[in-house]
Amino acid sequence: MPRTVTIAGLAELVGEDLGHSRWLTVDQPRIDTFADATDDHQWIHIDTAAAENGPFGGTIAHGYLTLSLLIPLWSELLEIEDATTKINYGLDRVRFPAPVPSGTRIRLQAAVAEVTGVTGGVQVIVDATVHAEGGSRPVCVARPVLRYLA
Repeated sequence: MPRTVTIAGLAELVGEDLGHSRWLTVDQPRIDTFADATDDHQWIHIDTAAAENGPFGGTIAHGYLTLSLLIPLWSELLEIEDATTKINYGLDRVRFPAPVPSGTRIRLQAAVAEVTGVTGGVQVIVDATVHAEGGSRPVCVARPVLRYLA
């Protein structure tokens, strides 16, 4: 269940770890659907037979698929009750330190890094780390920039 705050209350969360989202399985049908949506049909993502002999022993998720899951996972951690508009404003930094093999469960750990005022609301920078179950390194480290407007 997400933590609920107001736009005005976001500043109080700076530096606070918001914990983890639920585990989400990144299975082959999700990977294939993402490949179709983005026209990225590289064999490492969709050709299960060829990928068995590849560097990861099977297919892996697109890095941008993992990145795209930040927003739904983030919404499990924090809800801004008085925001009428929520904007994904961009990213300050993104890295994919480890692959996400097909069938792997991932979850988001996040902390509010910065909150600044903007016209009509606030801009929030998040320190986001996506972990794979049983993995020794994160699969995505990013700093999403979000705007919440009243």
